[in-house]
Amino acid sequence: MMHHIQVERVLRETLQTPYRDLVTRPTGRAVRCSIQTAIAGGQATLTCLDFSSVGLVDFSCADEVVAKLLIDPPEGTFVLLQGLTDEQLVAIEYVLDRQALAALVRDIDTGRAWPVGRVGADLQTAFAHLLRVGPSTAAALAEHLGWGAAHTEDVLEGLARLRLIRSDDGCYATPLVA
Repeated sequence: MMHHIQVERVLRETLQTPYRDLVTRPTGRAVRCSIQTAIAGGQATLTCLDFSSVGLVDFSCADEVVAKLLIDPPEGTFVLLQGLTDEQLVAIEYVLDRQALAALVRDIDTGRAWPVGRVGADLQTAFAHLLRVGPSTAAALAEHLGWGAAHTEDVLEGLARLRLIRSDDGCYATPLVA
């Protein structure tokens, strides 16, 4: 089940403002706290933060809204970002990389999803495989990609620690798969 949150709406309701730019650390903190409250009150395992109607996202708000939410997400919740402009994505990627974090991003128009932030080539490859073929065990992924078992397990556990994939009894899947 997915919980869809319009970030611009949260901004307007939280700060009682007509503006749609996420700027200043106090603004970001207030928006994140509202988002955390909304997530905690729901039953969804995937929360989609939709930035479609948001204007500017500065570095301090990228840190407060996205990075801090990813540092301490509600238990069992995965976060998906969508509706990002190139400029918003640059700010978010910069903050995530500096903090050794990663986030899952989806393009609204194409439906394509990918991880951003501190995600190396092997993690990107494993994620893309899981997205393309669906849930997999480490052994099946190792065989398909020609990787060693230990390396594959490390890569998958890295993706799981970054909360980019789910790990259930030795089976790995993106949170986009029901």
